[in-house]
Amino acid sequence: MPARGVALDMDESFLTDAEERAGALPLVVAGILLLVAIGGGADLVLDRPERWLSTHVLFEAALMLVSVTFAVWLYLGWRRASRTLGDARRAFAARHATLQAERDEWRASAQAALAGLGAAIETQFAAWKLTPAESEVALLLLKGHGHKQIAGATQRSERTVRQHAVTVYQKSGLAGRAELAAFFLEDLLLPPTDASAPRPR
Repeated sequence: MPARGVALDMDESFLTDAEERAGALPLVVAGILLLVAIGGGADLVLDRPERWLSTHVLFEAALMLVSVTFAVWLYLGWRRASRTLGDARRAFAARHATLQAERDEWRASAQAALAGLGAAIETQFAAWKLTPAESEVALLLLKGHGHKQIAGATQRSERTVRQHAVTVYQKSGLAGRAELAAFFLEDLLLPPTDASAPRPR
């Protein structure tokens, strides 16, 4: 899990660097266009043309005007994009914080519910007068473990585990593992529904 977190941090850092490089490109181009315009103006001044309405002068003036226009356009576009990106980042950060809070709240609620369920299961085991060994086996059966797995986890023989399981079913009046699981979990798997609604077959 920590490795995945490090990978996500590296991805975010890489994306941030890529965004910075992409965001700086319009400014670089705008700077180049401004330098072209300044160079054209300096060239006109140094040439000292006799006629300011000549084709050469008008052509260089047009190049200067186009360069300045595109430089300003690129700069304004960069400003708009920067503001939009900033707004998007703030909105994402706010949403991320909200989701984090919701997740933490759900986890706390789920842990409280599971703690309550565990206490209720222990109370029911006591009502059935299960011994500690039988309660342990019954709980592992509820968790979906097989007899062989339970034997390995509890350091008992598989035959002993089977005997405990049979005793659990006899004391509880349940027919087997499926009814044991249904007794505790059937109404917990889905939110409550309208009693009048037809049940799926």
